[in-house]
Formats: sequence, C-alpha cells, structure tokens
Amino acid sequence: MNESVHKGFVSTALDVVHSWAMFRLLRRTIRSPRGDVFERTYVSTPGAVGVVAVTPDNHLVLVSQYRSTFDDYVLEIPAGMRDVAGEDPAHTAWRELAEETGYIPGTVEHLGSCLSSPGITDSVVELFFARNVAAGDSAPEGPEELEMSVLLVPFSDALTMVDQGEITDAKSVIGILLAARRFHDLGL
Repeated sequence: MNESVHKGFVSTALDVVHSWAMFRLLRRTIRSPRGDVFERTYVSTPGAVGVVAVTPDNHLVLVSQYRSTFDDYVLEIPAGMRDVAGEDPAHTAWRELAEETGYIPGTVEHLGSCLSSPGITDSVVELFFARNVAAGDSAPEGPEELEMSVLLVPFSDALTMVDQGEITDAKSVIGILLAARRFHDLGL
C-alpha cells in the first residue's frame, strides 16, 4: 500500500481481515502526528442510497423493516446498498424505491451525502429526493423486505415524528430535514 498523509496522520498499511458478500473488515495501521502507531478496524462497503419519496399530495413513503442489529423494526425512508458495480447512484435510488415499495418516481434529485457511522464503517449514503411518486408493483428481496410495511405519512407529520423521536434512523432524519429545507412546497 502507498502511504497516504492526512493532516499529519500517515496510513502505512491496509489489510483485509475478513471478506463476505459485498463487505470487508479492514485493518488500517496509522502513524499519528506525534509518532504513535496504532490500528483501527472498520467495515468497508460499496455504500448505499436513501430516498425521500413524496407523492403528489405530499405524503412521504416510509418503510417499517426488521433490523437484526436492533432485533426490532425500524421506521425509515426506502434505502438500499449500491450493489450493482458502476450503476449511477440516482438509478440505484430509483431501482431500490421501486423494488422495496412499488413506488415509481416522476423525478429524482440528489439531496446530499451522509456518513453512516464514520467510527466503524466507510459507508456513505447518497440521499435523493423523489417527487411525484406513483404506486406500482414492488419486488421485495430477502426475509426482511418480505415482511416490511410500506406507510404513507403526510410530510408535515413525518417532521413531527423526527422531532418526537419516532423516526431516529440517521439517513432518514437527515434526508427528511434536507428535503424540508430545500423544498418549501411540501405543505409545511
């Protein structure tokens, strides 16, 4: 590995500890600006997309999906891994929204990016705003999606749900708040 320097931190080695599916557990060896050498491990992923999908009457499409990490259901915006090499993230967002919920967007616009949990993963979630979504047929994949519920919530109610801690998923909170700030015609 070539050394990389970032504000005095020098990455001297990067090793694959374990690989599975599209994930890798990596160990990076680093020298600090003060000369200390230390290691950090993290999960490397291809990243993901999240979609703030809004119907013509300003209802937000949400999903309630079982998440094994919490052994419970989590209320969130539709999302998915960037698991197709070379696929444009906007197309991934369109595809994941349709697969998970059956909703097809009229337009898809980039909202921004979100670092999932920079202390444990390099995953970046690209957030998109899908306007004028129309109902269609879903194509859920895997046991969690097969049991997932799709909900339509007035956008203003979704903001209240963020404020009251009913929506706590980071990508969802960030996406909903970015959409609310950027698009003033959501009935707010």
